[in-house]
Amino acid sequence: MTTRIQTLIDSSSAAWEGWNGLGYEARIQILERWTETLAPEVRAMVDFQCRNVAEHVAETLLMPGPTGETNELYCAGRGSFVVTAESGTPLVAVAGQIAAALVTGNTVLVCLPSDFEVSAGELVAQLENCGCVGGVIAAVDSDVLDELISHPSIAGVAYAGELSTSQTLARQLAARDGLLAQLICETDCESLPVIGSPTYSLRFVTERTRTINVTAVGGNATLLELGSGEEH
Repeated sequence: MTTRIQTLIDSSSAAWEGWNGLGYEARIQILERWTETLAPEVRAMVDFQCRNVAEHVAETLLMPGPTGETNELYCAGRGSFVVTAESGTPLVAVAGQIAAALVTGNTVLVCLPSDFEVSAGELVAQLENCGCVGGVIAAVDSDVLDELISHPSIAGVAYAGELSTSQTLARQLAARDGLLAQLICETDCESLPVIGSPTYSLRFVTERTRTINVTAVGGNATLLELGSGEEH
């Protein structure tokens, strides 16, 4: 593992907690500022991902517990995602991948071919100018993609391009050590049925439960009294 790759991954992992904790509303506002610099088709895709996250992912569900505690079910980002694509893939596809990964609370490492219509560095600069702090999104050279996705700290890969390449990526991720990584592929780069799905953002999140336990200060008094009557 090269020092540069390790440094990028360390920076991405360090930035993840703060970005994930920023909240959906704040992340959406940053991406909305990004859309002001984009072509209409690309802007529409980023807006689409933000709207769908607000509808399908952002809400916290309350689940009261039997002894007085409150359980909150919510969605959080998985960690650091690699976003990559083949040459000739439209920018709208890559922008959709980046938007979905970022708005759901993941950090992103962008790895694009050298002849892509916009460089990874340009996309990173645009988003940093709109409010993404250092480490939230970073550019990586395409010649180290294999090395990058083999790192156990990578939570997932979002790829747009050929089916054969997606199969290769799946084998690479399956062969690595550590936790299983999510592979999210779009192989129809004209119609974009995967990236264009209203539930695409669900592929980038994991569900968590936050418990607020009030039993120490009384809890549900009715339940706590059960079985405590006088003996006869």
